[in-house]
Amino acid sequence: MTPTARAQAAIKVLPTPEGLPDPLPEPAVGELPLEVVMGALSDPLRMGIVRKLLLESEQFDHSCGWFGLNRPKSSLTHHFKALREAGVTRQRQYGLERRSHVRVDDLDARFPGLLGLVADWTPPEAS
Repeated sequence: MTPTARAQAAIKVLPTPEGLPDPLPEPAVGELPLEVVMGALSDPLRMGIVRKLLLESEQFDHSCGWFGLNRPKSSLTHHFKALREAGVTRQRQYGLERRSHVRVDDLDARFPGLLGLVADWTPPEAS
């Protein structure tokens, strides 16, 4: 088994709970252009967010605080919005909080193997 195939197998896909708020606007599966998805993933911080969601999710979706990123809120808002608008993540509004999860089924259907590459990626060391 290749490292990417092992990473693909390690991706956590949790069942969708009932009674969730509607997702925020996002592109449909058929409207996910590869160059837009790859553009969103080209930033190491965003790829790290997706990788953490794929491999370490503890619940169906997570708030920004779960990631433990030491960045200004406005910066994080920008990164999470870029991932959602590219179709990589799905966000839902819970009161004042937005929570995210990766659109695993949609991305696997549109770009087979892509999420395995993201899961297999080694983040650069923090400086």
